[in-house]
Amino acid sequence: MLTKIMPQGFIEGIIFLIKEYYPLFLDGIKYTVIISLTGTLLGLLLALIITPIKTATISKRDRIMLIIFKRCGICLATLYVEILRGTPMMVQAVIFYYGLRGMGIDMSINFFGILYIPGIIVSGITIVSVNTSAYIIEVLRGSINAIDKGQMEAARSLGMTKLQALLKIIIPQALRNCIPAIGNEFVINIKDTSVLSVIAVTELFYMTKRINSIYYRQTEGFIIAAIIYLILTFTTTRLLYWISNKLGNRKQLTYPTSQSY
Repeated sequence: MLTKIMPQGFIEGIIFLIKEYYPLFLDGIKYTVIISLTGTLLGLLLALIITPIKTATISKRDRIMLIIFKRCGICLATLYVEILRGTPMMVQAVIFYYGLRGMGIDMSINFFGILYIPGIIVSGITIVSVNTSAYIIEVLRGSINAIDKGQMEAARSLGMTKLQALLKIIIPQALRNCIPAIGNEFVINIKDTSVLSVIAVTELFYMTKRINSIYYRQTEGFIIAAIIYLILTFTTTRLLYWISNKLGNRKQLTYPTSQSY
């Protein structure tokens, strides 16, 4: 297949790339949105599981085995957060993907022949999910600590256990309060999926590099990619502002994010 000659002009080059390679850009956008959205939701789910472990308190009334269990859980949850927040996602991606390949593990998912998800996409979603969960854990922990302790005491006085009070009273409020911060993680993930190009995940940045390699011209393709990223993040941010206002969270709370660490 013969490749068409790309015009020398800058604007003409941009128009040419959009016209000739828009299917590749659209594929990149598709996987960028799928990986960032799925990764954020799964990261939130993981955070909801790990946060109660990390925020567990040890009471004098606890039995020795329960104290040991809680201490081990707190230590493991803290180690999980510190490792993931203290290492770049690019490095995590390389270790995870090539480590599994070295062990002969295939991450591909096949739902009874109806839906097939390539292993490279599953790996990308897993990496984003695990990385995001570490930041959302701290977001939830900060939100839980901001809730009046009297609510826990009131729940306990009604006969609830600490776990019941946490799951039914505290965490629902914490989730509502930290929706802006969780939404911020989604916006960040839209941009951070670009690092997955290091393991050849076919998101927007990888597709742009693939197009650029055809003509050995970098600027035009990355200008298009930058505009697409800007449109995606701007649209998502405005949608999140609207949702936040509908829920009454007009004040944007400040919590740790993957950009602020």
